Amino acid sequence: MITSVKNETIKQYAKLHKKKYREQAGSFLVEGLHLVEEAWNSDWQVETIIVQDGFVSHLEIPTEMITMVSENVMQYLSNTKTPQGIIAIVKMQEPVLQKKNRYVLLDAIQDPGNLGTIIRTADAAGFDAVVLGDGTVDVFNDKVIRASQGSIFHLPILQNDLVDYTKTLQAVGVQVWASTLEKAAPIGTVSIPDKIALIVGNEGSGVGVDLLEQADQRVHIPIYGQAESLNVSVATGIMLYQIAGVCGK
Repeated sequence: MITSVKNETIKQYAKLHKKKYREQAGSFLVEGLHLVEEAWNSDWQVETIIVQDGFVSHLEIPTEMITMVSENVMQYLSNTKTPQGIIAIVKMQEPVLQKKNRYVLLDAIQDPGNLGTIIRTADAAGFDAVVLGDGTVDVFNDKVIRASQGSIFHLPILQNDLVDYTKTLQAVGVQVWASTLEKAAPIGTVSIPDKIALIVGNEGSGVGVDLLEQADQRVHIPIYGQAESLNVSVATGIMLYQIAGVCGK
């Protein structure tokens, strides 16, 4: 059992809280029983599972994959106030896109909670992929992973230049829609195609002008009360389920 936070292995694991070191190692941290279980039951490669002394899990983990640590070491590695006593080190992998009909494209979403919630909602609504544009927060940020509730392990999440990617999608018959208030139709009034990519934008500035100009259709959600706007993850959820419902998903 490792009892010192000065242990070299523990120091290397702790570095994975920073994007630079995650990219260097090609690995990331997943904390908490539910998320570790999601990773363990997925096709992602779990490298090591760090378990606090005394923690009891129903997961059948081979002994050689377990790193046992003391309470102070778990607290050192944890990013939560009350650690659950289990953390997994998971290997990054290239996303494999199988279905190619419904996409969510994210233009500079900066809040980790918003990104994780959108990924979780896209998963629940049956979308085929999430594409992260420039300026979007790192998908392996611990707050993103927590907000996704494990959905990062369920559907492909790609990183790409959205201007180029939208052109690629349009070339194969995917209609690109952009969420905006400018010159936009209420989403409930527009016929929804079988192949669709919805672009949602930055919390403050929305979808970039270059992407708006490229979109086949601009859509918005009507506001009936006094609120100026909706939170981007809430708005995205409404639109994804509008699309999923009309398409009979």
